[in-house]
Amino acid sequence: MATALKAMEPAAMATAATTTTKDQVSAEEWALRVDLAAAYRLVALYGWDDLIFTHLSARVPGPEHHFLINPYTHMFEEITASSLVKIDVDGNKVMDTPAPVNRAGFVIHSAVHAARHDAVAVLHLHTPHGQAVSAMAEGLLPHTQTAMIAGHDVAYHDFEGIATELEERERLVQDLGTKNAMILRNHGTLTVGESVPQAFLRMYFLERACEAQVLMLSAGRENLNNPNQGVAEKVEGQSSATGMRMLADGLAWPALLRKLDRVNPGYRD
Repeated sequence: MATALKAMEPAAMATAATTTTKDQVSAEEWALRVDLAAAYRLVALYGWDDLIFTHLSARVPGPEHHFLINPYTHMFEEITASSLVKIDVDGNKVMDTPAPVNRAGFVIHSAVHAARHDAVAVLHLHTPHGQAVSAMAEGLLPHTQTAMIAGHDVAYHDFEGIATELEERERLVQDLGTKNAMILRNHGTLTVGESVPQAFLRMYFLERACEAQVLMLSAGRENLNNPNQGVAEKVEGQSSATGMRMLADGLAWPALLRKLDRVNPGYRD
């Protein structure tokens, strides 16, 4: 009997050694990890990444207020569901990993996750077009359909330097309020959502609007065609949260995952 037990020990040790991240988390958390890893790779695919220096996060289901964020060692195109780092609202790692976490990412994302129960996902970028509009005194102009879809839901937060100070969190969430997108002045863009797909689609609209604004201003502010009075308000009414939920979760996200599976699979690992 003892000999049989000893023979089983190496197998048991091998099983323990090959325990995966997926084995250690709930099915709900794993599904969230897959979506967030996909979002990282889609950000890279659209050219929105900034080497390793921006961050996307998602709050893990449960009362602990843990959230997932990128390892501060990986390009976005390399992120997988297993490589994401789980931390608490104080920045402590919940699961063991040697990968560090971006301090600014922790400050910004912990602030929004702690203040907004509906902010399951938070995306923050430093794209050239987003930064350009963030530096414009007028902010986002309502001169394109995409800007009208995004613009009514955009807040603004003044630049205070690289976001490494905890004291900024209170001002950041106060400026965000109940909006689902924010232009960080002289810095970049941010969106939140009840799901990763919703936050991603909001970022898509915001970034496209910023890109169009930079392009259209090449014609000069005086040469722009101003939309008729009341049109922006009409588009706001046509851009409901329910509609965003349906477009993101039900239509755009499945299509985006199919695209990602064709061009950069592996995010589910």
